[in-house]
Amino acid sequence: MYPVSRLAAVQEATAKGGLDALLLTPGPDLRYVSGYDAKPLERLTCLVVPASGEPFMMVPRLEVPAAQASPAARLGLEFVAWDETDDPYAVVAARLGRVARVGLADRMWAMSSLRFREVLPEAEQVLAGGVLRELRMRKSPAEVAALREAGLAIDSVHRRVPELLRAGRTEREVGRDIAEAILASGHATVDFVIVASGPNAASPHHDVSDRVIEAGEPVVVDIGGQLHNGYCSDSTRTYCVGEPPADFAAYYEVLRRAQDAACAAVRPGVSCESIDAAARDLIAEAGYGEAFIHRTGHGIGIETHEEPYIVAGNGQAMEPGFAFSVEPGIYLQGRHGARIEDIVVCTENGGERLNTTPRDLVIL
Repeated sequence: MYPVSRLAAVQEATAKGGLDALLLTPGPDLRYVSGYDAKPLERLTCLVVPASGEPFMMVPRLEVPAAQASPAARLGLEFVAWDETDDPYAVVAARLGRVARVGLADRMWAMSSLRFREVLPEAEQVLAGGVLRELRMRKSPAEVAALREAGLAIDSVHRRVPELLRAGRTEREVGRDIAEAILASGHATVDFVIVASGPNAASPHHDVSDRVIEAGEPVVVDIGGQLHNGYCSDSTRTYCVGEPPADFAAYYEVLRRAQDAACAAVRPGVSCESIDAAARDLIAEAGYGEAFIHRTGHGIGIETHEEPYIVAGNGQAMEPGFAFSVEPGIYLQGRHGARIEDIVVCTENGGERLNTTPRDLVIL
């Protein structure tokens, strides 16, 4: 998952990107480069990747054992332990010397960013994502295998939903059982559980509530978590407790065809926005354009949401190894809604769906 060669590739990209160094504090960027899933603390942990010279990692002395037990220990890095009375920011500045432009981890806390500004007053601060995005978007075969494993795990949870979802239960009760099933499937964490029934299904990012699920209601179930290797799952299926309303059944079929069309459009060279259009145009032609209120998809890897984004205006061309969701939705406010989501990987020949559970409306 975290090959030793990745650090050298990041250092090369740093130099090509016109940066003097990357400063990566706990979060997805640090984990991607080093494999170290460091705790985000007020004490500074920071991987310093200069454009030239040897990378090193500042680590609070009490966190050194954790760093040494992580995949980062395989990189041959110097772990620079600092004590409670030290100023680790000043140590980083002294080691770097005079720098003009540094890339900060996209999820760096403001307190760390401002301290780096104090100790490197002449350095322009930019986001490290500008350098890392090109690497993170192109998933290696090992990363695709990890995402495939995550897809199989979350599919196993969706297969259990029919036994958990029934009239008379609250969304919260169902969500609690689903969260337990996510962990039982092999996930290390539960990142989100959406159980959106009836009118709540018209809110794409509804969570769970104490609303009692009633007979004849559509229910959107969007779930995901992170495996122990750091890679994420994300899949949505729509269920109906009993026979659905007639208008719902009609637009669900539109949605299913739109999701199929977007998945079929995936191949090297096509733009992200054209995949969005493949779903959006079909939904609009059926008269539901204004009810599709979000982008068609987002990239996925060690974050549930990362680049590339499948949205109008993104002309980024697909390449083998791009992994992303395809999840069009139709939402009728105050009534009901539906969404279908699969994770798709662009291959040399087209797109591979990593989720395999049925996409037809599941009537319970």
